[in-house]
Amino acid sequence: MRTRSPGLRNLGLFITSVLIATSAYALSGEAAKSMSIGEADARMAAVGLAVVDADDATVAFIQALSDDAVKVAGDQVFVVRNGTATDPATGKAVKVPDTAEDVINNNRMRSGLDTALAALKLFSGEQAARLQAVATLIKEPNEALLPLLDKALTTEKNDAVRSQLELARSAALLGSADVAKRLVAAKALAQSKTPATQLLLNQRLADEDDATVKSAIQNSLRTIADTLVWGERLGAVFTGVSLGSILLLVALGLAITYGLMGVINMAHGELMMIGAYATYVVQGLFRSYLPDAFDWYLVAAVPVAFFTSALVGAALERGVLRFLYGRPLETLLATWGISLMLMQGVRSLFGAQNVGVENPSWMSGGVQVLANLTLPYNRLVIIAFAAAVLLGMAWLIGKTRLGLFVRGVTQNRPIASCMGVNTARIDTYAFSLGSGIAGLAGCALSQVGNVGPDLGQTYIVDAFMVVVVGGVGQLAGAVYAALGLGMASKLLEGVTGAVLAKIAVLVFIIIFIQKRPQGIFAMKGRSAEA
Repeated sequence: MRTRSPGLRNLGLFITSVLIATSAYALSGEAAKSMSIGEADARMAAVGLAVVDADDATVAFIQALSDDAVKVAGDQVFVVRNGTATDPATGKAVKVPDTAEDVINNNRMRSGLDTALAALKLFSGEQAARLQAVATLIKEPNEALLPLLDKALTTEKNDAVRSQLELARSAALLGSADVAKRLVAAKALAQSKTPATQLLLNQRLADEDDATVKSAIQNSLRTIADTLVWGERLGAVFTGVSLGSILLLVALGLAITYGLMGVINMAHGELMMIGAYATYVVQGLFRSYLPDAFDWYLVAAVPVAFFTSALVGAALERGVLRFLYGRPLETLLATWGISLMLMQGVRSLFGAQNVGVENPSWMSGGVQVLANLTLPYNRLVIIAFAAAVLLGMAWLIGKTRLGLFVRGVTQNRPIASCMGVNTARIDTYAFSLGSGIAGLAGCALSQVGNVGPDLGQTYIVDAFMVVVVGGVGQLAGAVYAALGLGMASKLLEGVTGAVLAKIAVLVFIIIFIQKRPQGIFAMKGRSAEA
């Protein structure tokens, strides 16, 4: 036998008072006192009366109660925010007596305040506010809310809000003492295929004692699960593509420095890190000197990250690597030592802790595709950015004079030199290009992860795997390998977990290289001739 709690009865009185009142309500000192002083039941009843056609002062005071920003001294009530006290009825500044005490809200009172605030927003002129109000009422479903929800349904014109109101109404019926109402609600909720509905039905299933209703809830859960599973699958695919695009960005620079030039550059990750810190510096400059244009700092950071890393790469090639061509082991050791120097230099300049790089407002949020699938804007932008960098690099290598010289030097250095090509200069240009692309990767990574001195170490191994699996010197192979490894990692994570998925990918790569050491596409150029 189901019984009503005192809180439920008071909530019912509150809803009834909302519906039967006809006159506008203005907050008075006596009403503020009734909502702040006394037992919880009486205070909840006072809140219910106050929200009827409440004015702005009433809404502000109920919000202050919810925020624990109200004090009382005897019969006097004060709203205290940021060290300033005001009278809730008049809004005038007042002095708080030393004897004032904080208003204490128990859990039931807090629930009543949340319900009141949600009720106030159900009839708001803004769609977002109404949706937020319905979401709050769905989290705390209660049969006593039905009159209020019915009233809102009669006036609501927006289809999206109406569908949420229907969900809130069914959720409220799901806790009814009437078995027939619960049965109807359990069947109706099958049409709302959202994670919130699934959670609500699972919670109700644990408490349900009627076999018929329990069976209906289970059927609804199966229907919802069959729909949500597609969101999970598509989410895993999108995450894999997103990771693949990041790996592609990281590996594109290596496709030049390692693939085309045969240089095992262990400092490639640190060149990415330099691009990320260049983005951080540009962000700081915009915040200090161009705060009104802050949303566009990332656009300015892209060329800055490219040229900063490219200049460091040029210095590295001219100062060290040009003396080590043809000696891969010595190149590996030298660039590894340089990577340690670059990491320590960044620690000395910016500190050992991670630094914060914010997303511009236009990269915040996401696209809601399904109830349980949201595509973040920052990930979508990075996927598009990776595609643009890939196309730009392919055009540069395949259609420009510089690309022709790079390909010529790669395929046959002596003949290219005989034809008048300055091979030493081309080496510098090519290495600078690969380093600059690493800087672009760092700029992109700053929007989805932490920026710190160890940033490059996270991706360098994966980047080398992408280049080797794709085929050394092959841009198309890098694309296939990056997307394939990214999607394989994320799809396996859903089955085996992150650690086992990583192990499985590594085992696959080892077996693949054993069977096809040239990678997906055959290796060409200087490395092949060696």
